[in-house]
Amino acid sequence: MSSNQPYLTFYDGRRTPQLGLGTWQVTGDATAPAVQAAIEAGYRAIDTAYIYYNETEVGQGIAQSGVPREDLFITTKLWNNRHELDSAKSALQESLDRLQLDYVDLYLIHWPVPKEKMYLQAWEALIQMRDDGRAKSIGVCNFNADHLQNLLDKTGVLPVVNQIELHPYFQQTELCAYHADHGILTEAWSPLGQGQVLTDPVIQELAHQLQASPAQVILRWHIQMGHIVIPKSANPDRIRENFNLWNLHLDDAAMARIATLNKADGRIGPEPELFHVMKG
Repeated sequence: MSSNQPYLTFYDGRRTPQLGLGTWQVTGDATAPAVQAAIEAGYRAIDTAYIYYNETEVGQGIAQSGVPREDLFITTKLWNNRHELDSAKSALQESLDRLQLDYVDLYLIHWPVPKEKMYLQAWEALIQMRDDGRAKSIGVCNFNADHLQNLLDKTGVLPVVNQIELHPYFQQTELCAYHADHGILTEAWSPLGQGQVLTDPVIQELAHQLQASPAQVILRWHIQMGHIVIPKSANPDRIRENFNLWNLHLDDAAMARIATLNKADGRIGPEPELFHVMKG
C-alpha cells in the first residue's frame, strides 16, 4: 500500500483522497470484491450513486475490508427524481441504509435537470443534511457555470466539488477556471474517456517513454492538473495498476502535449443542460 497518496482540501476544511475507485457499471457479485481489492491496494475513496444500483454491495465491500470507517471517504449521489426537499432527505437515508453507514463523506446532486427547476430545492436539502451530519460535505455533478452561480446567488453556499466529464479529449478549461475562481474542486468522471483516449498516439508514445501504461499516464495527468479522479474498474490487477502512480511524473513538455489533445467535440456523455432522465 502506498502511503504518499495526495489529498486535497475542500473549502469547508475537510480532506479527500485525490484518487478513488469509481463504481459506475460495476454491479452484482463483482462489486464487493472490487471495493475490497481497491481498499487493500491503498485506495481510501469509493464513489457510488443510487442510480448505479450497487450501494448495497459497495457497503458490503466496505464492511468486509476491515479498515476503520473514519479512514475511508465514501461518496454517493442524489438521483434526478428526488430533488424535492423531503424526498431528497429520504433518498440520502435510503442510501445510508443500503451502504450500512451512518454518514457519507460527500453527497452529490447527480444532474441539475434544469428543465425541472428543482435543483435549488435539492441543494437546500443537501445543506440541511450537511448541517445534521449525515453528509459531511456536499457537492454536485454535471453542473455548468450558470447552474453553480445560481446556487451561490440563491443560497450563498457553493458545492465543495463539481464532478464532471473530464479527460484529455474534453478538458473543460473554462468550467475548471470557474471552479478555481470560486474554490470548487474539480472531479473527473470518465477520466480515461471511456477508454477512447488510451489508444491516442500521444498517450501511447508517452507511456512507452515513461514505461507506464496509457491509463497511468492519463491518470497522472489528472493528478498533476489538480483534479480528483475516480477511474472505474472491477479488475483487481487494473485497480492496483491505476493506483501505482506515485513514482510517475509528467514533465512540462508531456503536460503540454496532452493539453493539445482537447477537442471541441470531445464530450462523450450527455449535455447537462439537456439531460432529463427522471426514472430511477
